[in-house]
Amino acid sequence: MPERPTGHRPTLEAVAARAGVSRATVSRVVNGGAGVRQPVAEKVREAVAELGYVPNPAARTLVTRRTGAVAVIIAEPEIRIFSDPFFSQQLRGISKELTENDTQLVLLLVEGPDDYDRIARYLSGGHVDGALAFSLHTDDPLPAIAGRIGLPTVYGGRPAWTPAPGGAAGVTYVDADNRGGAAEAVRHLIAGGRTRVAHIAGPDDQTSATDRLDGYRDALPEAGPVMVADGDFTVEGGARAMAHLLEHHPDLDAVFAANDQMAVGALRVLRERGRSVPEDVAVVGFDDMPSVAERAEPPLTTVHQDIEGMGRMMARLLLNDLDRERTAPAAPSALITPTRLVRRASA
Repeated sequence: MPERPTGHRPTLEAVAARAGVSRATVSRVVNGGAGVRQPVAEKVREAVAELGYVPNPAARTLVTRRTGAVAVIIAEPEIRIFSDPFFSQQLRGISKELTENDTQLVLLLVEGPDDYDRIARYLSGGHVDGALAFSLHTDDPLPAIAGRIGLPTVYGGRPAWTPAPGGAAGVTYVDADNRGGAAEAVRHLIAGGRTRVAHIAGPDDQTSATDRLDGYRDALPEAGPVMVADGDFTVEGGARAMAHLLEHHPDLDAVFAANDQMAVGALRVLRERGRSVPEDVAVVGFDDMPSVAERAEPPLTTVHQDIEGMGRMMARLLLNDLDRERTAPAAPSALITPTRLVRRASA
């Protein structure tokens, strides 16, 4: 193999001369363009390797109209994102899929309403090819921002602005079967002989929480008491809700919490109040995060959702949409992933 020249950075012209082709042909090969016969493309790649040519990112963007970057937007404060393992699992799935497709992840966090102006400026600046957004709340302005910019976007969780989980024009999202999973959890408690099942709900401005509340109501017997306390998807919120439930419904014998973090808070309060789990009160969570559910005391019965897999699927849908943009836009779609109950000692 010829020695690589030293000194100046190799150019497209140098690669073209080495391969015996035009500059335009080299540009199409190194930037992923079509229309170059395989033998010619191989000659160009050999010349690239011999000369140590590295494509110019700005030039590649001009040719492909792609930046090779995707924004990941999480509508939660930074302190929660880095303390709740749910977000790390979803980000891990997204990162794996983007990395395998040579795409850079750009993380954008939302601390408060003022951050949306900054995010809108960044997204409209052409820095990314598309966006992945999750943990959105009912009045979140992000969908309107993405729509106004025309930025391809995939959402994590059923958007609050769609009428039903069947999809809606212009919306692509990935979610779990929150309602069905919640109903399965409550049915499990009732099948175990529990007659006074309470629910610790998540924030009512997030569809995952409202869907799980609906699932709880679906599974209750018609004459069964409805006992609900509001939480915020945090351990502390679950503890406060559990204390409220014990104060107002001291004879409850089971609790379904809308996520594992709140279930852990409930377990803590039950232990402090001298209630044995599961003998006095059975507890079921939702998420099945190993770092939370398996380490709980006692280990937590919970509804499993494939958090990392949903992150990967979000990224895959977006990358597929971006690839199809050169021909025809992809139709909006909704992907609902199954859930299943994982039984452990708490119920």
